Amino acid sequence: MMFAILFAFWRFMEIITLIPIMGMLAWFVNLHLESNVMTPTYILVMFIVSVLALAWAIFTLFSYHRSSANAQFVAFIDLAFFGALIAGVYYLRFIARADCASISPGSSVDFDFGILSGRVSGIDVNVNKTCSMLKASFALGIMNVVFFFITAILAWIHGDHAVKTERRYVETRRRSHSRGHSHSRRSHSGHRSRRSSHSHHRAYV
Repeated sequence: MMFAILFAFWRFMEIITLIPIMGMLAWFVNLHLESNVMTPTYILVMFIVSVLALAWAIFTLFSYHRSSANAQFVAFIDLAFFGALIAGVYYLRFIARADCASISPGSSVDFDFGILSGRVSGIDVNVNKTCSMLKASFALGIMNVVFFFITAILAWIHGDHAVKTERRYVETRRRSHSRGHSHSRRSHSGHRSRRSSHSHHRAYV
């Protein structure tokens, strides 16, 4: 039960953080396609990884019973996405040092409240949309690296526990079966010995 709650929580976190990455990078991909220009590798890698990771997260969340039964396979795929997301973040690493916003003095505003009259200088904040979207994708990518590592560990622990439980169950069944078989052998041999002694007694009478 605890595995189900933790697994569903982290899967949900992956989904809600992968959707913005996919949406923002899809805008870049579409922009390059319309301009008939090759999409840069740093955008393409992260976009493909986010799309595949989102599809996998949704599939394993809504087919939980199948995922829990194949927990070790789920852990392996999650580790693969963990590595792929690291690669995507690595390609976007240059944006971490970029300054996406600039602040400059704006127009002055006069106000008149009697003795409190005066002038206030405004501030203009200019935000580079392209830079901000790439930086947000980079940050969300790092978050998903952590999230997929957590779900991989959870799935691996659950799968290892399930395998050990199944082995104990099989061994218990095997022991009970061998005990029942040896008991039936003893009862059968006892029955045969009683029959032989009875027939021997009848022969001497």
